[in-house]
Amino acid sequence: MLSTLAQCEFSMGKTLLVYDMNLREMENYEKIYKEIECSIAGAHEKIAECKKQILQAKRIRKNRQEYDALAKVIQHHPDRHETLKELEALGKELEHLSHIKESVEDKLELRRKQFHVLLSTIHELQQTLENDEKLSEVEEAHETSIEADAKP
Repeated sequence: MLSTLAQCEFSMGKTLLVYDMNLREMENYEKIYKEIECSIAGAHEKIAECKKQILQAKRIRKNRQEYDALAKVIQHHPDRHETLKELEALGKELEHLSHIKESVEDKLELRRKQFHVLLSTIHELQQTLENDEKLSEVEEAHETSIEADAKP
């Protein structure tokens, strides 16, 4: 009976020890579970941070590509100093051509006036010739009539 009692006590002690061990294991598993949850939460935060960094890197890459494209376009155009020189030269050329145009227009106006005077003179000359012709016809008619009167 003592041995049965000892066996029961031993079994009971063993069961208590197993129970304590199970409680500690449960606490340990809960601690591990919490650590895993914290690790998962940390991983999610890292993932979110990495996504932000990826978006920022994509934005930077896009901006660099746009910058490079604009730089290539800008390289095809002359610089401001050169453009201003060309603009100044074109302004001077335009001014020179304006003076030439004014000179040509003045010359054209003079030629028109001269042509008008020439046409007027030609017209007057034609009138004079026609008058002279009529006068000579009248004189010839007059002479013929005088000759005809003188012959009878």
